[in-house]
Amino acid sequence: MEKLEGVVVVGAGPVGFLCALGVARAGIPVTVIEAEATISDSPRAAVYFPNTLRILGGLGLNADVEAIAYKSTRFSYRLVATQESIHVDTANSFPPDMPYPYNAHFGQHILAQMVSRHLLRLPHAQCRWNTRLVGLEQDDSGVTLTVDTPAGQSVLRTDWVVGADGARSGVRHLLGLPFEGHTWPERFVATNVRYDFERYGFEPANMLADPVNWAVVARLGRDDLWRVTYAEDASLDEAEVVRRIPQHYAAILPDPEAPYEIVASSPYRVHERCAPTFRVGRALLAGDAAHACNPCGGMGLTGGVIDSRALVEVLSAVIAGRAPESVLDFYSSERRRVFLEVTSPIATRYKQRMSEPDAQQRRADFEEFQRNAESEEQALMATTLSKLIEGNPMPV
Repeated sequence: MEKLEGVVVVGAGPVGFLCALGVARAGIPVTVIEAEATISDSPRAAVYFPNTLRILGGLGLNADVEAIAYKSTRFSYRLVATQESIHVDTANSFPPDMPYPYNAHFGQHILAQMVSRHLLRLPHAQCRWNTRLVGLEQDDSGVTLTVDTPAGQSVLRTDWVVGADGARSGVRHLLGLPFEGHTWPERFVATNVRYDFERYGFEPANMLADPVNWAVVARLGRDDLWRVTYAEDASLDEAEVVRRIPQHYAAILPDPEAPYEIVASSPYRVHERCAPTFRVGRALLAGDAAHACNPCGGMGLTGGVIDSRALVEVLSAVIAGRAPESVLDFYSSERRRVFLEVTSPIATRYKQRMSEPDAQQRRADFEEFQRNAESEEQALMATTLSKLIEGNPMPV
């Protein structure tokens, strides 16, 4: 049995690496284990809001973000059938003390790579690839992990475990926790494409409403690469999903005859689910391992990044003897409350609005969006929403 002091984080995605970097910066030894051989570059989240950027800045990542991100405060809401659009600039919706008054656009895998570089510069941090968790047992003094590696099966002993291994979390499964909620009937398809959306009046972030051909279109960075996410029949196999991409683009792109280049695609199922608790003894959950929502509105990774900060605060305080273990239960209950009461309802409302089947309701939603965009109270609403997503501060 190999002893790993401190914390083992399961999952080498952005949330896992952020948790690891946070506890490592607190002087706690940390090991990240990941079943795959490298960071996944499948198309996923791509836009980071100011509250997320503030957390990244607090970890010393602001210079890295500044070097690669495309900054924007603009987005649009569009009706596919009529090509009507509403354009909004959110610059005035940020409070005057906001250090990052913009959204940053770049791929989720780039964030993971960025955080991992900072983590692995620390002497008491490491990452082990091709290491799949297959067993978990715990007692009052620690956690025993069984892992499969290319060299065979081995046993690790550590003090604490953080499960940040996604919606199919092995940690959550081994803890015997259900994932309560529902899975959306359609499959989502995230594609990266080179196409001149700006020529047709698209903003860096765009929501397209249609009962069939709804989509999210967002710029991925400083070059001409864009993310287009849409819905597909869940009964189709992956090869057929890829074959049908041009068919969907014909409905989504403002001029499908204009040249475009598909760089990557990733079909995936989408959930609105939550674990009944984010803590079982010395094992804790964060990000999609704890709760998963549809990507409309960008709530998924945003909630995961906020989880990481909150979890680092409470776990570091417990390990240092500055707080009782009860603060871990507060983390669990508070972050779960925020997901169920704030994050998931917002994501669900965005999804329903974008795919609304009733034409009259789509028109009503469009007009409501127009009124809100022109309202002076909208800035206050955005600030309030940001605070609701962050939830109550951790009691440490």
